Amino acid sequence: MNYPFWDIEIGYGLLMASIAIIHVFVSHFAIGGGLYLVVAEWMAVKKNDSQMLDYLQRMTKFFVLVTVVFGALTGVGIWFIIGLLNPAATEALIHHFVWAWAIEWTYFGIEIAAAILYFYGWKRMSSRDHQTIGWIYFGAAWMSLFVINGIVTFMLTPGEWLLTGVFWDGFFNPTFWSSLVLRTGVCVMLAGLFAQVVASRYGPSDFKGRIVRYNSGWALAGLAIVVPAFIWYISQIPSDITDTAREMMRLPMNSIGVSYWYAAAIGILLVIFGFLIPRRMNLLFASVMMLFGLAWFGSYEWFRESVRKPYVIQGYMYGNATEVANEEKYREEGYLPQMGYRTGDDGADLFRRACRSCHTIDGYHPLKPAYNGTETEFIAGTIRGAHVIKGNMPPFMGIEAEIQKLAEYIYVRMDSRSIAEIHSLYGKELGQKVYDLRCGKCHEFGGFNDKAESLVGLEDEDYHDLLDMAGDLAEEMPPFTGDTAEREALIEYLRSIPEGGN
Repeated sequence: MNYPFWDIEIGYGLLMASIAIIHVFVSHFAIGGGLYLVVAEWMAVKKNDSQMLDYLQRMTKFFVLVTVVFGALTGVGIWFIIGLLNPAATEALIHHFVWAWAIEWTYFGIEIAAAILYFYGWKRMSSRDHQTIGWIYFGAAWMSLFVINGIVTFMLTPGEWLLTGVFWDGFFNPTFWSSLVLRTGVCVMLAGLFAQVVASRYGPSDFKGRIVRYNSGWALAGLAIVVPAFIWYISQIPSDITDTAREMMRLPMNSIGVSYWYAAAIGILLVIFGFLIPRRMNLLFASVMMLFGLAWFGSYEWFRESVRKPYVIQGYMYGNATEVANEEKYREEGYLPQMGYRTGDDGADLFRRACRSCHTIDGYHPLKPAYNGTETEFIAGTIRGAHVIKGNMPPFMGIEAEIQKLAEYIYVRMDSRSIAEIHSLYGKELGQKVYDLRCGKCHEFGGFNDKAESLVGLEDEDYHDLLDMAGDLAEEMPPFTGDTAEREALIEYLRSIPEGGN
């Protein structure tokens, strides 16, 4: 809270993902591609295979342009964006891992220099010297991954570091080794899949059949590493993290199952077009396999980022940059006194600091659909209980006066008409909408925190009593502040719910 706030309309998650996902794809290909090139060159030189050497030389040009230029620019872009989106978390990572970053940047410098020398070294160096440069490139690139992997996995599973503060406890954290094996497999798989795209552009020939089979072997080898390593990785994540994600964020957890289908599709296509009919490998099939590979990797990265919620650094700092260690101070003094930069509009400052990292008013993860037609008192109640709402949000740790200021700031930006008027609904349909807005954030029929068993089959009087004392049932539960029409419609809807809530 000691930094100015970067207030932009686009969602932070989308902005970060638009740069980070591209960089992650390119950086892993850069490592696997480096290994692919130098191993393939060694084999081609050993067999005096001029066709293969020509193919590798042409591939190197695009490889260097993508990895050195595009990869480096997106890498700088990540630093620029994270420094603006969450300067507190960026500061923490730099402070606690300063020497790791220095080592990584050194490896990166070696990697860039070696890549350039490797590209210009074709036909200018002896094959031995050229391969040596290639191995230096791969070694530096993989060591860069080794260091970054320690920091990235720390953010989800800091392990004993939370108690000791020791560098090595944070670096070699519970998911370090499984993630390293997994990412190494991804590097190999992406290298084989990308090389398949290049090979697919050759016309039918013995050489094409040979290179397609060779590339398929790379991709399958990477896939054979990735799948068991992924299972190992998930098993190393503390169960309380995955259990919470399974309950409050089912979509990213379900992506795990989908990722196995991606892996199966890649394997089947590689066997068919890579080994059984390699000469028929065309750009369409090669591109589809590449897309499946990127989709698998993307689902993994989405899972990894999602299950970390509500933290940006698990157990240390929440996604909105509030520190776990200062929770008591926030609850006693409030957020506002801790803010180094304030605009004079307390409601706006509280929204930016507590909510804006994930939500906008009417853009990315908008609040308007969730609060249109509701009241300040209801909004304040949801702020108090933010940490129990599905989505796994950070708790609001400010004082009561700040809750009211934030609720008022949100309320005046909502549609103040009734829910019935906004959505042109009445009867049971209105009741369902009322339930979704006022109850469904915490109690989803057939899903998150399902209360169907206690809500279905009651008498009207019982429903009225429940609504009257809703705000007293739990500290985190907002009162029912809807009008008479909403109350009657909600009761009508609840009466229509069958046993089991389906």
